Amino acid sequence: MGQLVGKLANDQGHQVTLTLDIDDATRTVEDLAGSLRACDVAVDFSVADMVSKNVEACARAGVPLVLGTTGWQSRVADVQRIVTERDGALIYGANFSVGVQVFYRIAARAAELFRGLESYDAFIEEAHHKRKRDAPSGTAVQLRDIVASDLGREAPVTSTRAGYIPGTHRLGFDSAADQITLTHTARSREGFAAGALLAARWIVGRKGMYEFAEVFDEIIDNPRVV
Repeated sequence: MGQLVGKLANDQGHQVTLTLDIDDATRTVEDLAGSLRACDVAVDFSVADMVSKNVEACARAGVPLVLGTTGWQSRVADVQRIVTERDGALIYGANFSVGVQVFYRIAARAAELFRGLESYDAFIEEAHHKRKRDAPSGTAVQLRDIVASDLGREAPVTSTRAGYIPGTHRLGFDSAADQITLTHTARSREGFAAGALLAARWIVGRKGMYEFAEVFDEIIDNPRVV
């Protein structure tokens, strides 16, 4: 994902001034912050164990961060503390795909329609490539939360890790009479990279911590990022 974001950024006329990889994991926060100060914004698609350190480094450098890493939800309080204490800027999301954000909204409306229909059981299925570490995916977890809120009851989630699947998420409503399914299928990871760059342009000049899905409408409507 990091390589794809860099390529798309260059294609859009941005300049990639710094690239960090696994070899930089041993560098101190102060050292990373020093390197980051030359950047306008940073994009992180690394691993959960590095999130707190990367957030700290960006906050110290005064660089807004787009966080696309998943599996770090247990560290939310720590990340929020860092951003607040350092007066930083962070936008994070389980999925930066514009299509997935629309899918979330369709799912919410569908769950609302099924709220009073007890004869239908909701279910969520997700599938990704075999190298994806977290299961269920962050997207599936967020979809589950959306459905639970609008449906008024929980939906079970099943996960598949195999081959080279970019990412598929399916929401279903099943009854004895019929089944209705809504599916989002990622054909490549370019949609995630494009959304991350939208978020990167939006977060520059702002302070605070934002969730991509919560500010998605503003990002799309803001002429500064179209």
